[in-house]
Amino acid sequence: MEPLSFKNRIAFNYIITTGLLIFVVFFSIYSIVKISVYSHINDDIRSEVNKHLTEIEIKDSYIGLIHNDEWREREHNSVAVNPVFIQFYNQNGKLAEKSPNLKIHTLIFNQNINDNEFFDTQLVNKSIRQIQVPIFQNSIKKGYLLIAMSLEDAKMVLQNLAKILLFSYPLILLVLFIIARLIAGRSIKPISSIIKTSNIITKDNLKSRIPLPQNKDELYTLSQTINNLLDRIENTIEREKQFTSDASHELRTPLTVIKGTLEVLIRKPRNQEEYLEKINFCVSEVNRLNHLVDELLLLARFENHNQSLKIEKVCLNATILDAISRYSSLIQTNKIHISTHFLKEYYVHSDAYLLSIIINNLVSNALKYSNKNGNLSIVITDKNNKIECHIIDSGVGIPAEDLQKIFDQFYRSKSIEHSGIKGTGLGLSIVKRLCTLLQIDIKITSKESIGTTVFLSFQ
Repeated sequence: MEPLSFKNRIAFNYIITTGLLIFVVFFSIYSIVKISVYSHINDDIRSEVNKHLTEIEIKDSYIGLIHNDEWREREHNSVAVNPVFIQFYNQNGKLAEKSPNLKIHTLIFNQNINDNEFFDTQLVNKSIRQIQVPIFQNSIKKGYLLIAMSLEDAKMVLQNLAKILLFSYPLILLVLFIIARLIAGRSIKPISSIIKTSNIITKDNLKSRIPLPQNKDELYTLSQTINNLLDRIENTIEREKQFTSDASHELRTPLTVIKGTLEVLIRKPRNQEEYLEKINFCVSEVNRLNHLVDELLLLARFENHNQSLKIEKVCLNATILDAISRYSSLIQTNKIHISTHFLKEYYVHSDAYLLSIIINNLVSNALKYSNKNGNLSIVITDKNNKIECHIIDSGVGIPAEDLQKIFDQFYRSKSIEHSGIKGTGLGLSIVKRLCTLLQIDIKITSKESIGTTVFLSFQ
């Protein structure tokens, strides 16, 4: 058996709920009508009881009506229209008198029924409703008054009502199922668009998007969410393509240089100085290649934002001073003046290893792009319950149009003009990725020929 479609499942579930509700409504209608009919009959019987109790004549063991003309009333003399059956029993349990419409038949006295209690019974295979009322004289029970009325009309009404409800119940459910199926089909129309669009989306075609429904309901939110997901996937794939292209280019360059150098070296015998020069050059290119591979691996490692972090209390002052000492030779060579402004020990909750990578990359960039005899100032402040760090250099600066691109992988501003400054263009990409991972706000402002300021804000 094939499973029901989503449209049919919606309609089926709707019909189950609606069917139960309609059943409760129909049952309530039938019960209310039945109670109303029986209540009306009970009221009529009570009315007859009250009327006849005031017209009773008791002589010794005889019990009857004072006025015999009462029996000539139509309801007592006929069984065709609203018949009322009356019967008297004396204290000995014997029939004393009965209405003419009973003819040769009698009402049965039921000893198991309490006095003044209504009950249903049969009279000549016809349903009647009966009551047994005791008759008292001077507080002494003299006999019983039995009054009954026909239930045939009431039963006919209830049977007709039951037939109508039973016939209309499945018909209503069938009509509601068809309507629910049509409505469900229109409601899930955006799902069909999602399926259709999903079928035409491939790795080479990520431009298609799901049309948004007019009504801003759950399906609108679903379609919008899937479109946003497709946007992220497309951007990720584009970044991966660009990254692969750039990485291939960056890796190919030092390999080509090494290969060319070695080919030139083996074309003819060289003296020791030439061999030494070419080998040292190749070693520097291999070192550059190793550094590039290390940075690529670092980027790949922290691509997933769910990377486990070891959050601990880290001294920001010490991390900065360690980074400065690591580049002491470069500082001395370029005679860069370092100034630090730490009013106290500042501690942040972060991953010590990743934080050291961020600080090392920022300090390294500041030193590489600083002019000789330049200045590098690092300031830590405590502001608005946040620790802020400013790394300010007086280097070559970054053009305003390049500031939006400096976090892109392999991007280097004016790399041709600064060909003497070695780099891969991955440093700031790594910094940005790690800052996002550690929830550190980073901003960079810069002016050409004046310098660059890096602003870090720790939560």
